[in-house]
Amino acid sequence: MADKAIKIGLLWHSPNSGNLGVGALTVANMAIARAVATDMGLTPRFTIIGMRDDGAVYVSPAEADVFVMTTRTLLDPSGALRVIGDQDCILDIGAGDSFADIYGLRRFMFLWLTKMQAVAARTPLVLSPQTIGPFTRSPYRQLASVALKRADSVLTRDQPSLDVLRQLAPAVKGNLSVDVAFALPYVDRSSERGGARLRVGVNVSGLLFNEAESGRNRFGLSIDYALLMRRFLGRLATRDDVEVHLVPHATAEAYAWDDDGRIADKLATEFPSTLRVGNFTNPSDAKSYISSLDFLVAGRMHACIGAFSTGTPVVPVAYSRKFSGLFGLLEYNWMIPTSGVELEAALGYLEDCLDQRQEMAADIKGGMREVDNLLGVYRTELRRIFEAATA
Repeated sequence: MADKAIKIGLLWHSPNSGNLGVGALTVANMAIARAVATDMGLTPRFTIIGMRDDGAVYVSPAEADVFVMTTRTLLDPSGALRVIGDQDCILDIGAGDSFADIYGLRRFMFLWLTKMQAVAARTPLVLSPQTIGPFTRSPYRQLASVALKRADSVLTRDQPSLDVLRQLAPAVKGNLSVDVAFALPYVDRSSERGGARLRVGVNVSGLLFNEAESGRNRFGLSIDYALLMRRFLGRLATRDDVEVHLVPHATAEAYAWDDDGRIADKLATEFPSTLRVGNFTNPSDAKSYISSLDFLVAGRMHACIGAFSTGTPVVPVAYSRKFSGLFGLLEYNWMIPTSGVELEAALGYLEDCLDQRQEMAADIKGGMREVDNLLGVYRTELRRIFEAATA
């Protein structure tokens, strides 16, 4: 007997985002959902529903249909509402951390309205593992509460997000899981580690670097991020036992403020002994490259996840609670926090971590056991939703 088809809408995913974190969420979530569906004798038919992006395509038309969200298609009854209503279920990943008030009202309303369209269409709505909140003011809190209460299933990727869910929608059970990008497929290049010179990766976030140089600092970092990165690269440049790799993870020609590639070019000029890694065209290639490194310092959370899930010792430079929430869940405490640390202390800490790679790797090994357990929670919930959607 042929497998039965199940139509799965992937809301707020992307087939070609230059931010490879969003790409990692998309490819990994598809892989997880496909495996669960196949195990149930179902053939998944994916439709990606999200904003227009300008990066290289890494999810082909053969793998998923794509519906581009605009203000017009959002408000047109024959647009997003029709597409969402045509699905057997919706997996809404909220671009990882966008169901919050930190990105402004317009972005929030796009995410909120599409959730309510799924509710109106009576399409089962799953909030895939993501950061939820913060919601610090009106009307965000009230609107978020309505959407959370109407979802069929809510999963978070950290405990603080689960706490937000319990505050805003106490009757909703909710489940604690973990970021799906830990399951992103990749080619293992760990055999390239352990050479005569340490392969030290530095992922400098274009967003954080430009914020620091502009003086805005809207994320409230207690250190000057641009100065920290320059000082750290300067210290690495004095070491003969280190080969520095500048690793971009979010590149977008249309969004210069958020582009790691431009900053990598600038720093490669300032520190000519560094190796400027080329922009990646898909998230799996980025993760594969990161697996070849002996050590990584990263400002992009999904670069950190790429390292962690390949056993590469990594020090995240946090800019929001999503870092401490996620890695705290895995009892991985090697991190520069958003606040409470001074520049010289941060520099010394990074150098100390470089010398403590074995301890870091051991903590990662333990953390990955917990990742497997938490992804199992998500798979179990997907099975339940898929069964109900195809009953």
